[in-house]
Amino acid sequence: MACLLETPIRMSVLSEVTASSRHYVDRLFDPDPQKVLQGVIDMKNAVIGNNKQKANLIVLGAVPRLLYLLQQETSSTELKTECAVVLGSLAMGTENNVKSLLDCHIIPALLQGLLSPDLKFIEACLRCLRTIFTSPVTPEELLYTDATVIPHLMALLSRSRYTQEYICQIFSHCCKGPDHQTILFNHGAVQNIAHLLTSASYKVRMQALKCFSVLAFENPQVSMTLVNVLVDGELLPQIFVKMLQRDKPIEMQLTSAKCLTYMCRAGAIRTDDNCIVLKLDHDLKHAHELRQAAFKLYASLGANDEDIRKKIIETENMMDRIVTGLSESSVKVRLAAVRCLHSLSRSVQLRTSFQDHAVWKPLMKVLQNAPDEILVVASSMLCNLLLEFSPSKEPILESGAVELLCGLTQSENPALRVNGIWALMNMAFQAEQKIKADILRSLSTEQLFRLLSDSDLNVLMKTLGLLRNLLSTRPHIDKIMSTHGKQIMQAVTLILEGEHNIEVKEQTLCILANIADGTTAKELIMTNDDILQKIKYYMGHSHVKLQLAAMFCISNLIWNEEEGSQERQDKLRDMGIVDILHKLSQSPDSNLCDKAKMALQQYLA
Repeated sequence: MACLLETPIRMSVLSEVTASSRHYVDRLFDPDPQKVLQGVIDMKNAVIGNNKQKANLIVLGAVPRLLYLLQQETSSTELKTECAVVLGSLAMGTENNVKSLLDCHIIPALLQGLLSPDLKFIEACLRCLRTIFTSPVTPEELLYTDATVIPHLMALLSRSRYTQEYICQIFSHCCKGPDHQTILFNHGAVQNIAHLLTSASYKVRMQALKCFSVLAFENPQVSMTLVNVLVDGELLPQIFVKMLQRDKPIEMQLTSAKCLTYMCRAGAIRTDDNCIVLKLDHDLKHAHELRQAAFKLYASLGANDEDIRKKIIETENMMDRIVTGLSESSVKVRLAAVRCLHSLSRSVQLRTSFQDHAVWKPLMKVLQNAPDEILVVASSMLCNLLLEFSPSKEPILESGAVELLCGLTQSENPALRVNGIWALMNMAFQAEQKIKADILRSLSTEQLFRLLSDSDLNVLMKTLGLLRNLLSTRPHIDKIMSTHGKQIMQAVTLILEGEHNIEVKEQTLCILANIADGTTAKELIMTNDDILQKIKYYMGHSHVKLQLAAMFCISNLIWNEEEGSQERQDKLRDMGIVDILHKLSQSPDSNLCDKAKMALQQYLA
């Protein structure tokens, strides 16, 4: 009954909110033009910073009326301007708000408004257009639908610093690819925007700079033109170099660096040009700090959010930049780049992007010779790339990963030992017999047992995990136990006798259960009375996890359909195992109870 009351409560609250908003819309239809103007001004004040109010007004139909008033010849310029301001404020809400505005054909109405002789109205229309075009839901093509729009915007650049800022921002957001670059270039974008780089307004300079970065991106024609452009007697490349200076804001430094980089790539500036070499030598340390900070930021952003990781990877050229960072001369930049990739590698869905960019190649190179702090992060990332569903797993294996990881397990650094054995554990999961044999051969049984007696609990747990993965699939179990059985049984005995926690003992008993699943390997358990007594002991343990793990061992040993099951059942009955099964079949733990009953059925079959 309580659930049924929720809906009317929500509806009544919504109706109150809507009712409080309705009078704003009603006033837009007043026959008195002065009251309409005051109504729009009041609406403007009501929606500032209030997304709920914005959504209500859109639902109530404010947008079509505002657009009607904005386009009416009889409307005063002041009213038109205020309408544009309110529409711009609505566009600053959610993406759904922008979609609603686009559905009402706001862009043609605003573009029409740009033909007005009134500067304030033009600026209000441009401000609203800027907000709409910078939204990810707005198709850039809407700017290019009417061939008269771009030349008119170029003409408006000279009107005020606001028209300059907004138009440059619109251009930089709507220039996606060579077709758009060509349109803007052919309408004089370079010449019209170049002088804005020396504007007194920082915002204008910054937006102009961003325009040049998108115009020059992978575009030799634009890049070659930029080299020879003069602004107040100074060539553009020299202006870009000045904008790289350390006293300039970081955003400006990075964007001007982009411009120079794109021009170098296009062959417009020689890589050994003095203006580039001297400046970059001087600021190399600072540039490293900037890149390091950027990689750290992306690593933090992508650490726990799948959607953000997806956005980072889909950002144009982002993966290439991060991969390039792995080969940086600065250790700090390399470390930050590896951390960034490690953060992104947590995504199962996005690991295909790592394969597309062959991330494993520079990663393996980093692992060959790097300080421990880089090795720890790089090897941790390798653990993710060696999971069975990672497309990078095969090429990593072919590039000598087994030997490299086995080497890490011998490190004095516990974190490297953990990562080395962890990566091998992932590599062995559902792997072919050849890979498992390679791991055992490269690791050596001596090193395996050293790891099983490691003082670091994480190393011990991951080594047990590796053994469990190696001893899976019946033919693999029999093959491995035929060559390493004696040593493995010794290790299992030592762990079960030692002072270890529940998780370690459980993992060890699961390894025994896997061995018991082998065709010939199970005899190594049946002929080892010490091990059988330990299994019996853990069946009666106070901890359910250990009882269940021991139960799996017994179930695999007595399974009726396998050869020699009768002899094994008889031996285990003589040990008192059946009596324990009867007791466990009365266990309050349903899982343990079911497993015991299933085992008893094997005796009755």
